[in-house]
Order: sequence, then C-alpha cells, then structure tokens
Amino acid sequence: MLAGLGLMACNRSGQGETSAGQGDTLSNAAKPAPLDTVKIKRLALQRDSLKADSIARKNGQLPGALLPGHRIVAFYGNIRSKGMGILGREPKDQMMRKFDKVLAEWQAADPSLPVMPALHSVTITAQGAAGADGKYRLMNSKSTIEETRAWAKQKNAILFLDVQVGLSDLEHELPKLTEYLKDPTIHLGIDPEFAMQTKGVRPGKKIGTYDAKDVNYAINFLARIVSENHLPPKILMVHRFTQGMLTNYKNIKLDPRVQVIMDMDGWGNPTLKKDSYKAYVEKQPVQYTGFKLFYEYDIKPKGSHLMTPQEVLTELNPKPLYVQYQ
Repeated sequence: MLAGLGLMACNRSGQGETSAGQGDTLSNAAKPAPLDTVKIKRLALQRDSLKADSIARKNGQLPGALLPGHRIVAFYGNIRSKGMGILGREPKDQMMRKFDKVLAEWQAADPSLPVMPALHSVTITAQGAAGADGKYRLMNSKSTIEETRAWAKQKNAILFLDVQVGLSDLEHELPKLTEYLKDPTIHLGIDPEFAMQTKGVRPGKKIGTYDAKDVNYAINFLARIVSENHLPPKILMVHRFTQGMLTNYKNIKLDPRVQVIMDMDGWGNPTLKKDSYKAYVEKQPVQYTGFKLFYEYDIKPKGSHLMTPQEVLTELNPKPLYVQYQ
C-alpha cells in the first residue's frame, strides 16, 4: 500500500493563512482524487460475476463451456520426464499413437458424448530439494511449456497446466501462469497432494492439503482472466484421493466462468479406486467429476488390471466427464 504524504503550510498573519487556504483549496480542486484500483477491480469482478450468473441462469451455462457437452480424455505427465507419466514416458509419435487408440476407445464406449483430447502437463513441480527460496518447487522453462502447447495444438487438444506448490502457495504460483492462461485452449490443474504449507514438511513426506479457500482463490483467479480477456469458461481440475486432501468442500463457491472438476486420482485395484471415487467424489460433490487411470501402478496389485472405458462408465456414478491417464 502506498501512503500519501500530507503537506501543510503555516503563516503567522491571519491574511496569510486565508490566502494559503484559498490556494490549497484551488490546488486540491484541480487535482483528481486518487484512484482505488483494488476497489475498482473488485467491483468490476462483482459486476462481471453478476452478468455471468445472469447469462448462465438463462442458458444453463456460458457460451463456449466445454462441460458437460464433452468428455475430456487426457494424457498426463511432463514431456521432459519419463517418470512422471505417459506424456513423457514414450517417444512422442509412439505416445500419440497410443493416445489416438485411447480416444477411439472412449468414443466407442459412449458415442453420445464427443471426446475432447487433452494434454495435462505438470508445469510447476514439487521437488525433493528446497531450492534457493526454500519452497520445494520448480517451474518448467518457457521452452518446455511452449513445446507442450505446440504438441497440444498439433493434436487439436486442450492443455492443462498442473501446479504442485510445495511449501509455496497458489497466491504466489498461479500468477506465473497468467500469460499462458490467456490462451482459450489452456486450463488449470491444482494438486493438494503436494501443497505442504500447513504440514510444514517437504513434499513426499506427507500427503498435503487444500482448503475450500484455496480452491476459491484459484476459481477467482481464473474468473478474472476469463472476464478481462473475454474468454470462454476455464476448467479447474482438483486432484483428490483422500479425505484430508480437501477440507470444507461445501464452502467452495462456484462461478459460471470456471468449471470445476474433482478428480479421483488414487491408484490400485479397481475395487479400491471405485471405493475412493464413491467416498471422496460422489459423496462430496462440487460440480463435475474425474477419474484417473495409471498404466503402471493400477496393474501392480495382485489380480489387478487397468479399468476399461466401459468399466468406468458402467461402474462409476456419476459417469466422469474427465478421464486422465498417467
């Protein structure tokens, strides 16, 4: 906050005081009142929100909203890492052929809903090392983000930028992605598993957590970008596979400019995954639902297997509109 400096002139004679006072009055009258830019932006956001609510009430949703008119199927990971997911594990051409096959399987499993391909890239990644500022996270280089965006555009896919804050927080990390999120095809994911500020330990030691206020911050952040840049609604995907990863879910405040997906992203045998979905997604609904499948980890338990699209659609209620493969 900037503090204004008050200037006062004093004269000993009454005439001098009167003259100075008139001069001050004229001077002040000529100067415009200082603008409270924070208040102006807040009022603009409230106005935009009311306008969005009005349009959504008339039409059910805002123009350009992807959900619930599509099922998003995403490949997750980082193009620079073989260990983070299918997105970087295999050579690009081989991975894209696999992606085509998966997209076709989902379209065949439910022909009534068009499949929207997505790349889901971990863009701010939790680290085992503290880094210079002790926050245990690292953002991808601009070249990596731009190359991933190019992959998505080549595929006519949308792109999710995923954020793992470590010992930082969303207020400090999300603004780093503002310019990318002005692209109407780019959306956001946030991962409570690696949000360690309330835990006070480095990522990987415990499972982290977000509260509704953190999700609300992300919603408001995206809503502002939508309004200021005249964009269609953004999607916010929130990872979840335990009770403690999200607290006070009933306090999440939805905004028609942002569509929220709660994604059950635990791994294991199908029974465990379905139970987690029921407990943390179905029984604690926010808006839309998602489900994650792990090529490597879902098949590790004895007698386990990777669930097929038909299994997911038949055995989960509600049917997820976002499906992610790692």
